[in-house]
Amino acid sequence: MLTVHHLNNSRSQRVLWLLEELGLPYEIVRYQRQPDMRAPKELRDIHPLGKSPVITDNGNTIAESGAIAEYIIGTYGNGQLIPPQNTPERLRYTYWLHYAEGSAMPPLLLKLLFTLMPKRAPALLRPLVRKVSNTALTTLVNPQLKQHMAYWEGELGKSEWFAGSEFTAADIQMSFPVEAAAARGGLDARRPKLMEYLGRIHAREPYRRALERGGEFSILT
Repeated sequence: MLTVHHLNNSRSQRVLWLLEELGLPYEIVRYQRQPDMRAPKELRDIHPLGKSPVITDNGNTIAESGAIAEYIIGTYGNGQLIPPQNTPERLRYTYWLHYAEGSAMPPLLLKLLFTLMPKRAPALLRPLVRKVSNTALTTLVNPQLKQHMAYWEGELGKSEWFAGSEFTAADIQMSFPVEAAAARGGLDARRPKLMEYLGRIHAREPYRRALERGGEFSILT
């Protein structure tokens, strides 16, 4: 049976959601973040990088959210949650499936990093670290985030979902950056399409079932 190596408060929540959307059976092996918020070393026994999400299935070990989504959809999806080939929607689907991690998440991770650095710096260095972090946030990270969020808002003005009029696995992928933007990136009611999008995904029954199975979930801030 397909096994999800699930780290609390992580991207692996999307994998559970995808499996619930498809109605597939799966097992969960749970891992808890350490006090420093890193994954425990036991995950390295599953994959050398020791990160989540990771799945194991039929002798395969697969990491990276996009690769996992492609594997599950291709192996078990039977045409669900993916637009037909050779359509504009399929092209958009492929783009958003990989944009979520390749382009959307880096500035959100930088936002988290530069926000945490002053809090974790030694007391004597804290003023300097805070100054450097604030400069990086003001001049680099926050402008990038605004640009990305404006882009998402505009795209959701063209269709209800990221790949078109139908919900797809690309929306599951994009859910994490949108959730992270709402938690720490400044996303609010000034971008109504994105807030409506969050409401729609939160209302989906498979999303709620995934939360019940996965347990504790919140975006790190």
